[in-house]
Amino acid sequence: MSTTRYDGRRPDELRPLSFTRDFTSMSMGSTLVTFGETRVLCTAVVDEDVPRWMRGKGEGWVTAEYSMLPGSSPERVRRPKNGPNGRSQEIQRLIGRSLRAVTDMKALGEVSIDLDCDVLQADGGTRTASICGAYVALHDACTRMVQSGMITSNPLTTECVAISVGIVNGQPVLDLPYPEDSTADVDFNVVMTGTGQLIEVQGTAEGATFSRDELGALLDLAAGGVETIAAAQRAVLAEPPSPRTPGR
Repeated sequence: MSTTRYDGRRPDELRPLSFTRDFTSMSMGSTLVTFGETRVLCTAVVDEDVPRWMRGKGEGWVTAEYSMLPGSSPERVRRPKNGPNGRSQEIQRLIGRSLRAVTDMKALGEVSIDLDCDVLQADGGTRTASICGAYVALHDACTRMVQSGMITSNPLTTECVAISVGIVNGQPVLDLPYPEDSTADVDFNVVMTGTGQLIEVQGTAEGATFSRDELGALLDLAAGGVETIAAAQRAVLAEPPSPRTPGR
């Protein structure tokens, strides 16, 4: 692959990535995740109850909310007055579906975990960063539930990872910042497990159609990025968090 990207990265190279655990101390899990200039604060709040329609089933629930804070982009993002807009609703549903795919709801028991993903700074890939950071926050929350005796084992079955890929100037590329995302001919968000299984693929021909061969190349590119991100998640979670109980 040739180096043609505006920031000097190789087409198959991720932006600098980091997870900062326990960025806040009031919830059972919190993570500041960064992909380049994109920064998202993800928190996991435990509620010892489930939605009414799930009561008595012996299963838990994981859901998510997503928002862009006013100073997250060059133009101020207005706070929603009547609930999240359509874009935010779509993204938070994606985050929730993705995390539920790697959660054993019976092992969780009748407990709900709410994941809040607040974009502090947006430079492309906010939904995929949210999924990656929310997984780390969720893992810490579940570990603390085990530590406190709320549940007997961590209900997460594997990592949950997401990354963007696309075709920019005819070149398949990984992890698109805003300048690439806004001009891509083809734009994909790929969610996978840490074992390489697909959870969800969202892809559109923004400026040009694409072939099956190009689709395969994009999924291969995403899989390579997912492997690197999953390794970073495992590394940051290698040591258990300090004990904490809900509502402290």
